[in-house]
Amino acid sequence: MPSFKESISFLLNLLRWLGLLVPLAVVVGSSCALFLWMLEWVTQYRFMHPAILYGLPFAGVAVALSYYWWGGRAGGGNNLIIDEIHQPSEGVPLRMAPLVFIGTVVSHLFGASVGREGTAVQMGGSLASSFAKWFRLDKRSTSILLTAGVASGLGAVYGTPITGAVFGLEVLTLGALDYSALLPVAVTSIIADWTCHQWGIHHAVYPVTFKGLAAPGQIPFHVDAVLWVKVAIAAVAFGFASRAFAEGVYRLGPVIKKICPTPWLQPAIGGVATILLVWLLGTRDYLGLGVMAPEAGGASIVNFFSTTHYDWSWLLKLVFTVIALATGYKGGEVTPLFFIGAGLGNALAPVLGVPGDLLAGVGMVAVFGGAVNTPLACTIMGVELFGGANIVYYATGCFIAYLCSGHTGIYLSQKVGVPKVWRPDFVPGIALRRTREGIWKEEEQL
Repeated sequence: MPSFKESISFLLNLLRWLGLLVPLAVVVGSSCALFLWMLEWVTQYRFMHPAILYGLPFAGVAVALSYYWWGGRAGGGNNLIIDEIHQPSEGVPLRMAPLVFIGTVVSHLFGASVGREGTAVQMGGSLASSFAKWFRLDKRSTSILLTAGVASGLGAVYGTPITGAVFGLEVLTLGALDYSALLPVAVTSIIADWTCHQWGIHHAVYPVTFKGLAAPGQIPFHVDAVLWVKVAIAAVAFGFASRAFAEGVYRLGPVIKKICPTPWLQPAIGGVATILLVWLLGTRDYLGLGVMAPEAGGASIVNFFSTTHYDWSWLLKLVFTVIALATGYKGGEVTPLFFIGAGLGNALAPVLGVPGDLLAGVGMVAVFGGAVNTPLACTIMGVELFGGANIVYYATGCFIAYLCSGHTGIYLSQKVGVPKVWRPDFVPGIALRRTREGIWKEEEQL
């Protein structure tokens, strides 16, 4: 039985945390609302003025120059935030939030194939770091607050608050979750998402009409064995697509740097390459987010849930996005990963004899899960976005894609708590960037 003094101490600590988390959530949710509104506006403007694409190389250079002159440590992006959560030190600079906000909006205005998750996570992380500095939090509290900032950014920008909470914990270390931070992280993500909605922001709806439940009069069950095996086969492809995306960015980046050692000029290469690809393909479907197509019937995330089939759209989007990210355009990776996953699911559905909307949904969350190594969060995302009837298929896709994507990912600052396939030379806590190089022990332990 806790004493009166312990009860008062607990209550004061709870009030202290609420005093930190609620304002942070409101600020992050409001920032995400403004960001999503701006993205919608610039996307519609680009649809109506397609010639603006020719300004993409110049826009990319302008954003890169702003980071070159003023960015400093803010250029570390999501990996810097993950590093600071693992080991708080100098903190995440507040200027990261406006820089990535403006940089991403400009990138989308001119047609770079980037996402929005990275921006939301960086805004949440930089704001949380500033809160931690203002209130002089210790390292443990700073780490929790940074995690809450990451979770609230992702939860608000996609309208998936529980996904955001689990993602904030799961993305830090492969195979390990710190449940002691779950409640504050979940509270922040839920309030941030609520705040975003209060500003009148609405998220895209992805129609999965297939329901994996028994028909009326039959014995209720939630999975069809043959369909389950087919989804598992597709999940292998989703995992390899995740791996191809992550490896593509990290292998092309050094090539670009070798061709053009000047960092702020590198986006010009990506901008020119994007323009040439649009000329070659004769379509603007692979510019920007890709949630909606500029023309009716074009390749887009929403259209992948229809009965129309798009055989190679997923691969084209992968190429466009790898070029944009490897040459330094700001934004994120997740919405393009949604496009790649849903497009690959759409392409595989007729081959495997699987309902197209179901496999598009599975692919959408599975490719994301494989690329960021968060299978639990992405399974929950499937439920939050599409409903819970098909959770077995979403989980199957995410778990298998996670395994097949290997020890790679878009966030190389992730730690490996438990390897995907056990190794006798494994030492817990090594960074993902090291395992990609085949190094499983830190130098001092070799």
